[in-house]
Amino acid sequence: MIRPGFLPAKERRALVKVARNGLCEHRVARRANAIVLLNDGWSCEAVAKALLVDDDTVRGWYRSYESGGLEELERFGHEGSSCRLTEEEQADLTSWVTATLPCDSKSIGAWIEERFGLSYSHAGLIALLHRLGLEYRKPKAVSSKLDEAEQQDFIKDYNALLNGLGDDEAVMFADAVHPTHGARPVGCWAPKETKVAVDQTSGRQRLNIHGAIDLETGKTRMLDVLTVNAMSTIALLMAIEAQYPTMRLIHVFVDNARYHNAKIVREWLAEEGRRIKLHFVPSYCPHLNPIERLWGLMHKTLTHNRCYATFDEFRDAMLGFLKEEVPRNWSTLCDNVSDNFRVISPKDFRIVA
Repeated sequence: MIRPGFLPAKERRALVKVARNGLCEHRVARRANAIVLLNDGWSCEAVAKALLVDDDTVRGWYRSYESGGLEELERFGHEGSSCRLTEEEQADLTSWVTATLPCDSKSIGAWIEERFGLSYSHAGLIALLHRLGLEYRKPKAVSSKLDEAEQQDFIKDYNALLNGLGDDEAVMFADAVHPTHGARPVGCWAPKETKVAVDQTSGRQRLNIHGAIDLETGKTRMLDVLTVNAMSTIALLMAIEAQYPTMRLIHVFVDNARYHNAKIVREWLAEEGRRIKLHFVPSYCPHLNPIERLWGLMHKTLTHNRCYATFDEFRDAMLGFLKEEVPRNWSTLCDNVSDNFRVISPKDFRIVA
């Protein structure tokens, strides 16, 4: 099914102009007319019936337009598929994009027009960039302080721990998260003429959650605390011990926040009868703590384009998801919160200046 409203207003006007131009070649005008009708919500079958062609032909015209814009609609298979830019110009364009990393296709189109005197439609420009092996990429936040050897050692030790884990041992990953009462606007599909918005709250209250998750079972332990500190760390560890009364040893992985390694936390762990052993994830490596993925899943599920009228509703939704929905639906959620670790090296990335 072809979704209506796929044409930017400028491209629709250009196609309508071609379709109405009595001096334009009839085959091109008919193709332009078909694309406009598809954009306006007509089905391929309806367009084919109106233009006295086969519906597969209409689909072919649509694919041609998607791949190369109006320029591709004007091709009929006998003039070849050579690019409007020479090989030297294509290399020049590739070098410029590689050097500057432009943020939008509009600036690339403007550069081509200024440099070579050629104007591309949006669809044609995207097709050209793809043919040149260029893609729209979103940079990842990567710390320059990442240590590859430390990550490799952590992954090796973690796998060794799992392989030697006894029946009376458990593993959990712990961390804190501070979601703020409010919606997180994200992109969504909508009819082109529809303006979309997200309701926002007037306050900025924040929820402090100190929690842990067992990747084997999906069990969670989530505390709603006033402040995340050493005392909340101890409270969480006590709750974890209470959740596993029959376990001889519980391995808890945490990051290097000060409260996780505070003196009173170490003293509590050293008390006789304690069954928790802390393991520290390497610095600047949130990708090695799966609970970070749980926080991301939480936001995707609960705060993306969603607003809660009151803070109490917001808190209930957050804690209900983490305490009840995650363990209950772990069989379907586990792939999103996994320990499929990998080493990240700053050398593998081109830093956007």
